[in-house]
Amino acid sequence: MYIFNRITVNPQLPKRIEKLGEISNNLWWSWNTEFLRLFRKIDNDLWERCGKNPVKFLREVSQDKLESAVKDISFLKEYDKNVENFKNYMDSKNTWFANKYPDNKDDVIAYFSAEYGLDETIPIYSGGLGILSGDHLKSASDLGIPLVAVGLLYKNGYFHQKINGNGEQETEYHDIDLYDLPIKPVKKVTGEDLIIYIKFPKRRVYLKVWQIRVGRIKLYLLDSDIEKNNPEDRDITLRLYGGDQEMRIRQEIVLGMGGVNLLTRELGLKPSVYHMNEGHSSFLTLELIKNIIKEKQVSFDVAKDIVTSMTVFTTHTPVPAGNDIFPVDLVEKYFKDFWPRIGLSREEFLRLGMKPSKELQPGFNMGILALKIAGKKNGVSKLHGAVSRELFGEVWPEIAANESPIDYVTNGIHTCSWLSPNLKELYNKYLIPYWQDNIQYNYVWEKIKNIPDEKLWEAHQNRKEKLLKLVKDSTTERLRRSGYKYEDINQIVSRIKSKSFNYRVCKKICNI
Repeated sequence: MYIFNRITVNPQLPKRIEKLGEISNNLWWSWNTEFLRLFRKIDNDLWERCGKNPVKFLREVSQDKLESAVKDISFLKEYDKNVENFKNYMDSKNTWFANKYPDNKDDVIAYFSAEYGLDETIPIYSGGLGILSGDHLKSASDLGIPLVAVGLLYKNGYFHQKINGNGEQETEYHDIDLYDLPIKPVKKVTGEDLIIYIKFPKRRVYLKVWQIRVGRIKLYLLDSDIEKNNPEDRDITLRLYGGDQEMRIRQEIVLGMGGVNLLTRELGLKPSVYHMNEGHSSFLTLELIKNIIKEKQVSFDVAKDIVTSMTVFTTHTPVPAGNDIFPVDLVEKYFKDFWPRIGLSREEFLRLGMKPSKELQPGFNMGILALKIAGKKNGVSKLHGAVSRELFGEVWPEIAANESPIDYVTNGIHTCSWLSPNLKELYNKYLIPYWQDNIQYNYVWEKIKNIPDEKLWEAHQNRKEKLLKLVKDSTTERLRRSGYKYEDINQIVSRIKSKSFNYRVCKKICNI
């Protein structure tokens, strides 16, 4: 038997509920769990098997289930409410930014990050930096901030951790199936995929552009895994934080310099502010300087001052080892043809990424590059700001370290992404209407004291039960992988009970 091709037949959404498809392709649903309940109503078992992924669900659900949903009056009532909420959200002009800065409606803020933690179904993040980036986009969407984001599309994502029978960590990489995710290729007016390129030594690296909608915000992801590239370059965007230092510098050139070219040349945007979330995207400052020198026919110093006025840098890591430092010979390899274009000598260019000293240092520090050029610099808490001023104090030797120009903005969260559904229901009932659109105001929270204590305690207990079930299920799965017998597994997980479960029991089970 010969297989010439594979044909996939997707179910057809009935017209009455066709908006399920549109909303599933916008991560608005990741913080509006009322919408996700619709999928449970259609087919709860499939919803669980699909990993609570709306796009994958709609590809695999049976046509019969969809037709049955159209006949369910209670389902349609809930569906209509969610569609209306989504439409009102997307169309609203009454946002915080619109009200606060009515004269800046045409501004664009460009946000660059190496990772984005938007939802667990999209594994292009590893930890806190990515979660902050994801929450940043969601909050910007809620506030109506005219932000556009840039990142990389890692088709292997970040590694998955497993613990074997000996308690040792095992790492696995899984390919991402893009067709099961709310990620779409960006198209040119001709209908072709948008592909840009960045210059590497003796070659071009081509990058396909993808887009994720996060409420009102667009996130653009660059992807080197296309046929126009050689095998080595196809791997540039394969894995988050994967590979050696040369792979990392390639990734950061693509992110920073490729990202600037995408926004300004291909999309025709003119950001008034570029925000670098950590030093991974610091090369964007060099690309901006190069473009301004060419466009305005000015010197490096003048172009640098212009870029300083339009860049913000957030540093996260309060230890030297947390900042990317590339060997000088590696920087030379990728930038020896670049520094003449911005009017600098080799030494002048390399010193951009080094602390002031008589001798050239062995490494080029991406954090220092950002600190030297960005006009605004901040840590992520009051204490972290103080630590960062000491850590990078040598960048400004003429002033005391504690007076270094590094401020702080305390990290926050996107409330509705982290708030449990049952608590959100309580807030909907007892707080003012549309409270989630105005969480920055104190008056919104005045009525929170009206929530009865027993209601809050009940919500807490429900969350605890869900946590215990999660611990029980994950423990059972791990013990099965490790070859434990059914009787032993049952004996171990039977100790996970809501009335007697405590920290010591949890620690003992998790260290099995």
